[in-house]
Amino acid sequence: MNIHTVSFGHPDAVRLNARVQREYAERYGDNGDITPLDPAMFAPPRGLFLIVYDDRGTPVASGGWRTQDTNDEGYANGDAEIKRMYVIPEARGHGLSRLVLAALEDDARAAGRTRMVLETGIKLPEAIALYTSSGYEPCARFGPYRFDELSRCYAKPLTATAPSATATATAGPAI
Repeated sequence: MNIHTVSFGHPDAVRLNARVQREYAERYGDNGDITPLDPAMFAPPRGLFLIVYDDRGTPVASGGWRTQDTNDEGYANGDAEIKRMYVIPEARGHGLSRLVLAALEDDARAAGRTRMVLETGIKLPEAIALYTSSGYEPCARFGPYRFDELSRCYAKPLTATAPSATATATAGPAI
């Protein structure tokens, strides 16, 4: 598996985002995530978007973070918000989400962000299990879904530590 930094507008990112949106729509019976996103939000150093490719060059997982600071949606200065974490069904169960999560945390920390935050929903129990087992704890609600009963928000302090060996060893070139 190889992790590549890409633009959120990259064709593979667009395809993976469409897949995750379909999954959200199926699970929630709606049109998917309404959070407005733009490729510029994920441009370093204020964000990052990653895709994991298998050994055949097929995109199998993605995830990104974007800078957030104090605003009227409940974010705090220093926040890095995780968006569009996704592993295609055929590639689940191999630790790819943990690999992407560690790489995102390392990059946000290196960019000076002090807290990683995310919003997920109760119909995504595997996401909640990933985040809570990775040290994320429930926090005050934020973002466009902060008043939605199906929404859950989590946070994890980004303390100064060495980058994870896994994320560093597998990071590929920017494309």
